Amino acid sequence: MQGKVEICGVNTAKLKVLKNDEMMALLRRTKEGNMEARDELIRGNLRLVLSVIQRFANRGENPDDLFQVGCVGLIKAIDNFDIDQPVRFSTYGVPMIVGEIRRYLRDNSAIRVSRSTRDTAYRVMQVRERLMAENQREPTVEQIAKELDLPREEVVLAMDAIVEPMSLFDPIYDQGGDAVCVIDQVKDGKNTDEHWLERIALEDGLARLTDRERHILSLRFFEGKTQMEVSAEVGISQAQVSRLEKSAIGQIRKHLA
Repeated sequence: MQGKVEICGVNTAKLKVLKNDEMMALLRRTKEGNMEARDELIRGNLRLVLSVIQRFANRGENPDDLFQVGCVGLIKAIDNFDIDQPVRFSTYGVPMIVGEIRRYLRDNSAIRVSRSTRDTAYRVMQVRERLMAENQREPTVEQIAKELDLPREEVVLAMDAIVEPMSLFDPIYDQGGDAVCVIDQVKDGKNTDEHWLERIALEDGLARLTDRERHILSLRFFEGKTQMEVSAEVGISQAQVSRLEKSAIGQIRKHLA
């Protein structure tokens, strides 16, 4: 975000950036109960919130909403930060801000997920981020499941449950020409308009047959019985079955033409 960009009425171009010694001094005063230092600390870290919400720019969410939620995460990070630990505030604050935004997106998802599944997903994300920081690589599902002492299937279910839903009309490839959308890759080639019309015509043609003709076709083509077996079940000769079958098929073909 360069130049004058306003989020929640804040001109991001004029946001203050704190040096590390200024940050530590304000943190100490905040821990002593100085609310003015706390307010200055919040204002001095708004750029940190802005850098985090850039990660969620493609979610279609209102930037003002994400900024406000990120500020809540920032405040929680300030209030819970331990100044005696040899950790930079940004190292602690970024995961707190990210977690708050993800919780907001999860709770406001278009797909409703049970509270227990959301809680499991939140624990999965925490463990995933911790293992990534420790090992500098993406952890496997098995590693996460082992850390949480949960079945692998439960971890996979929780991770899938919080995935942002994708529109069928989202583009997946666009190189200057016509974009290729999700629906182009998953559409059903069988259930086209043409096939639906044929199905409707077929059902209409079947409805015009007599009950006996429909019963014979059902026995022959749905149950796979021979004409001799059908004749024994219906109580007519095999020649009559053959004649009724041909007549029924002829009527249907004429209706489909």
